[in-house]
Amino acid sequence: MKIAIITVAGISSRFNKDVPNDEMVLKCLYYEENPKDTLIYRMLEKLSYADKIVIVGGFKFDDLIDYSNKHIPSDIKDKCNFVYNGHFDDLSSGYSLYLGIKESFNISSDIGEILFVEGDLDVDVESFNKVIDSKNSVLTINPEPIYSNKAVVLYQNENDDFVYAFNSDHGLLSINEPFKAIFNSGQIWKFNDMEALKIANDNFKEYLIADTNLGIIQKYFDLIKNNNIDVIGFKHWVNCNTRKDYELIKNYWETI
Repeated sequence: MKIAIITVAGISSRFNKDVPNDEMVLKCLYYEENPKDTLIYRMLEKLSYADKIVIVGGFKFDDLIDYSNKHIPSDIKDKCNFVYNGHFDDLSSGYSLYLGIKESFNISSDIGEILFVEGDLDVDVESFNKVIDSKNSVLTINPEPIYSNKAVVLYQNENDDFVYAFNSDHGLLSINEPFKAIFNSGQIWKFNDMEALKIANDNFKEYLIADTNLGIIQKYFDLIKNNNIDVIGFKHWVNCNTRKDYELIKNYWETI
């Protein structure tokens, strides 16, 4: 079985900056005219290959369910399992991924792979299909320059291990070991070793529950080391943090 996890629980504070409380929206549901012009609709189209899609929500969860019932095609919606993250406002992104993985293991004991994507991304189909088609675990990278206040850094150290660096306070970053290569993370991953993923998820619950999703991801890739890992780059990649980012994405959609 192939399962995809998409996390969309966050409050979207930057996206809703200076917006009255009664007009705040769940970022992945935002559109101006066409209800199909949302981040979640476009991503679910890409994830339609999966046997099951686990969607972890929190902020404005009822709006997420309502939108899905009204606008997501039935053949995709029938694959979706919705999970509510009640800690969307007091724990970090790791708890959403933890819940998504936990739900995936509840769905089936016969999972061949799990693909995880953060719900505020837009990426090109060609590159995304390379992630889908890979038979290995996958790390993704994007072509944007690396700025410490917003990038999630992925580097390869002298032992060929892949390591993440991120400052959740959006301050400076330090890498305290020699490295061979450094990248801007594409924030999409694929896991194909379910035993290692379960260990990483259990470890998160016990020791790292307040961490970002990198707590689970780093542990997983530490466990599998460099066995059958593909690094895939996106040609088009936008992390939608603001309304301006959405306009860039929408302009891109109009060209494809």
